[in-house]
Amino acid sequence: MRAKWWGGIAAVLTAAAAVLTMAQPAQAAAGFTVSGTRILDANGNTFLMRGVNHAHTWYAGQTGSSLAAIKALGANTVRVVLASGQRWTKNEAADVTNVISQCKANRLICVLEVHDTTGYGEQAGAATLAQAVDYWISIKSALDGQENFVILNIGNEPFGNGAATANWTADTKSAITRLRAAGFQHQIMVDAPNWGQDWQFIMRDNAASVFAADPQRNTVFSIHMYGVFDTAAEINDYLGRFQTANLPIVVGEFGHDHSDGNPDEDTIFATTQQRGIGYLGWSWSGNGGGVEYLDMVTGFNPAQLTTWGQRIFNGANGIKATSKEATVFGGVSPSPSVSSSSASPSPSVSPSTSTPPAGCAATYTINNQWGGGFQGTVTVKAGSTAITGWTVTWAWPNGQRFTNTWNTTVTTSGETVTARNAPYNGTLAAGATTSFGFTASSGATNSVPSPVSCAAS
Repeated sequence: MRAKWWGGIAAVLTAAAAVLTMAQPAQAAAGFTVSGTRILDANGNTFLMRGVNHAHTWYAGQTGSSLAAIKALGANTVRVVLASGQRWTKNEAADVTNVISQCKANRLICVLEVHDTTGYGEQAGAATLAQAVDYWISIKSALDGQENFVILNIGNEPFGNGAATANWTADTKSAITRLRAAGFQHQIMVDAPNWGQDWQFIMRDNAASVFAADPQRNTVFSIHMYGVFDTAAEINDYLGRFQTANLPIVVGEFGHDHSDGNPDEDTIFATTQQRGIGYLGWSWSGNGGGVEYLDMVTGFNPAQLTTWGQRIFNGANGIKATSKEATVFGGVSPSPSVSSSSASPSPSVSPSTSTPPAGCAATYTINNQWGGGFQGTVTVKAGSTAITGWTVTWAWPNGQRFTNTWNTTVTTSGETVTARNAPYNGTLAAGATTSFGFTASSGATNSVPSPVSCAAS
């Protein structure tokens, strides 16, 4: 999110421009596909994105807890900020594998985007779309086999407002064809130029030809709505032209306010719901540079929703009122799986279950193992009465150590692990369950700890 605009926009916005209608053939791609204006999940069901952006590359330590909280508030999608190495430290394949696993653990569709491209041609040091494609190819091992759960957003806001913006169409077509030639089967998402806001209508007026450049006809267009989209007429006209052209579009970023103007968020919510268009608000937490008001929660704490957070999650046409989970999770365990590219999955190790004294029981399961590491899940079950909190403890038997955790707050002292409920998953009805997940390092031996104890409050 680095949206901005210059003078003369009003005149440009009122200019009429036609978008050519593009007939779309039946799809044969894996995972998500396009059918007219609709996005279909891997089961062939319409999927309407209702979610938020999370700045993973700058706040990697917050990702596990953030995704769990985003899901708990009703979202079905998260757009994850990654870096290709030109402006920020590159997110390597192993890290992306972990992000995808956590998205799947929380039953969220994962839209992955490269942020280094933001404002190319106007922003010093920004990456080109070609460099973004180089990045995707370099981490392809993390993405192969994840087509049911991952949408590939080539590059965030890939051009600013400078002279280079005229290259958006050719560069976007080249990026799509290179990705397909490299074997990517994922649905592709492309952002608009002009810092994502397309006030020159370059994406709008060339969308049909860009869509046709994808041999799989599986490209989705993303518009970012900030100050340029401050009236209902502008919002309805822009989104309506894509639907008239039978092309798929989502609002990949938007807010309730911005330094470049005051977007009409109520119309964005209402119009996307009426037209069946997905939206992803910016952003969960961690904003700076004068746009801190775009944080949905304060300090990554889901118990501290901001005004913007209350609006997008709980307001009219907001996430809680309109979000539906992707049907691909109907037959998928809530526990994450590790990509076969970075791990050789082994059969799940028999779980260790504590006795339920003190009102709860805990079950420890190893889901996947690979050389030097593993991924596990702990399921907490309330006993015969409701509980308001839980604490799970165990001692590592073979020197294991956490590398990441989610849906819990963990402290360790030597071999002793103490895992407590997060603010949003401590209250359980009698017999109800919740779970938390983790990845950890291990040696040649990776025994299940015993006992794994649970205490309720």
